[in-house]
Amino acid sequence: MPTTQKTPVGSMIWLVAFLLITGGALAGAVTILVTGNVWEFRSAIKIGGEAIHLRLDAVSALFLALLSVVGGAGAVYAREYWNDTKHPQSAWTGRIWWTVLVLGLGLTLLAVNGLHFLIAWELFTLAGYFLVTLDRRLPEVRKAGWLYLGASHVAVLCLFAFFTILAAKTGSWELGPMRDRPELAPLFWLALVGFGLKAGMFPLHVWLPAAHANAPSHVSAILSGVTLKIGIYGLVRFTGWMPVPPSAGWVVAVLGVVSAVLGVAFALGQHDLKRLLAYHSVENIGIILIGLGFGMVAVGQDNAAWGQLALAGGLLHVWNHGLFKALLFFAAGSVLHATGTREMSRLGGLWRTMPWTASLFALGAAAISGLPPLNGFVSEWLVYLGLFDATIAHGPTAWAAIPAAILLGVTGALALACFAKVCGVVFLGAPRSAATEHAHESGPAMRGAMALLGAGCVAIGLAPVLFWPAVARAVGVWQPAWAGTAMPVPLLALTQIHVAVAVLALVAAVWLWRKVRQAGLTRALTWDCGYAAPTARMQYTAGSFAGIITEWFAWILRPVRHEHRPEEVFPARASFSQHTPETVLEYTIEPTGSVVMQVARTARRFQHGRVQSYLLYLLLGLGALAAMVWIGWGE
Repeated sequence: MPTTQKTPVGSMIWLVAFLLITGGALAGAVTILVTGNVWEFRSAIKIGGEAIHLRLDAVSALFLALLSVVGGAGAVYAREYWNDTKHPQSAWTGRIWWTVLVLGLGLTLLAVNGLHFLIAWELFTLAGYFLVTLDRRLPEVRKAGWLYLGASHVAVLCLFAFFTILAAKTGSWELGPMRDRPELAPLFWLALVGFGLKAGMFPLHVWLPAAHANAPSHVSAILSGVTLKIGIYGLVRFTGWMPVPPSAGWVVAVLGVVSAVLGVAFALGQHDLKRLLAYHSVENIGIILIGLGFGMVAVGQDNAAWGQLALAGGLLHVWNHGLFKALLFFAAGSVLHATGTREMSRLGGLWRTMPWTASLFALGAAAISGLPPLNGFVSEWLVYLGLFDATIAHGPTAWAAIPAAILLGVTGALALACFAKVCGVVFLGAPRSAATEHAHESGPAMRGAMALLGAGCVAIGLAPVLFWPAVARAVGVWQPAWAGTAMPVPLLALTQIHVAVAVLALVAAVWLWRKVRQAGLTRALTWDCGYAAPTARMQYTAGSFAGIITEWFAWILRPVRHEHRPEEVFPARASFSQHTPETVLEYTIEPTGSVVMQVARTARRFQHGRVQSYLLYLLLGLGALAAMVWIGWGE
């Protein structure tokens, strides 16, 4: 049994205050989503020379509700997972930066001033860095932190250019609908890079796997569940407020399809549990972008009705991914907390010793795989409905929607295969290490946080009609022509089917459990393959389970194999291992960075402090300029 840790009074006071604040924010967001009203606040107080102006409408409320739920659940989870007894140096610091992160995210959602948006963005970016590197004693953690910070500031530079050019063209830092200003359309590309980097879409995801894998698990949960969605919020907000180039929707849709398929492909090749979950974030960001991209295309085609379904599915998937991905990271943190390892091939048999964690992880795995009757199926189903309706349209839309729907289906199938691997290797079979044999279940705080998120997955799955009005209001704010559109008829039928499936599944599970108990069946290892005395070494490993599928994507995964083949009649040893590198980072960005650094080192040789040489450089430059002018004059 886990030992009970004494928590200082100060941390308990902080937790209560934090939950009261996030509870109030959740109540405000729900009120806006239910009533459709808009809350606005103006103050004479100035920050950076600009008066404070905050605004909460259905779009920002949709994201604020998710922030409140995941932020509050993460605070409860961290009370046990990252407590003062085990982490006396960083627990209190972590609470401070957690507060700053949630505050910065909230201000980003509320700000309607470009300068204040940038300040809030930088605030939560820095807080995220300090949270990722809470355990900065480890070199891989420090490396992941610097990569996160570097990528984040590339995004900040793009957004700084975006907002400053926008302010120069409009004459104000104030933000709002600007659909009648076609000259602003080219700014979309700056926004796409800046917000896309934060969202982790492929190939701008290079910071994401290392940061999510090496951060504390509650930090990974909010980074994946909420912080990535702020990049999506930026794209949703400004594509709704501003004109976009005609090709913008197609580009977003293509990036979504690529992110979805390649994200799950990279996930299949991972052996680190948290790194695998990180790549599934890339996959699900792709699903959201598919909905947004086709929604943008539909606006350019006289607000075609199928675009509303696709966009609604994408926005609902913002909620769904936030819930089940935070749940999965919490469950992965519970495994790490109990065993001390994230390496799946060192785990196994945890369902017996950690039934709560295993069951809740399985729930999240079913949800992220898009299986009914859970929430992941509902949002993906809405995207499918939009794509299927788009196939009826004439022209390029139909030809684009057909492969998008097919590849979305392939993504779901690969996700199911990936999580079958995870659940089988981590929770079934026999323990593969001593740490796994002595694993214990997590405490009530961690289990409670996971149960809350699991309940959210079930609630949206069983009653999507209750959540449709909130999503529809956000869609109406994004595109006023779609405001007030009625709920799609199939959604009510889906609700009824999901409730029936859930009841039948529950009855079947109870009946099967009673039959097993009455029959007195003996327990045996999973995948014992008929051996009389199977051992853990006879089980599938994470690599062998998905080996055939990962070979399909070897052209992009570029797996690296390390093997020692048995050559003697009675070989003394043999080994085989394989890992999947971060292809974009290791084969594209790092070599490019090495070339840039080499050029910089070469250029430094010209900076030696000799005045005569500097005069020579000046004369050579003037001579080259004179030659260019002479050539131009002659033409």
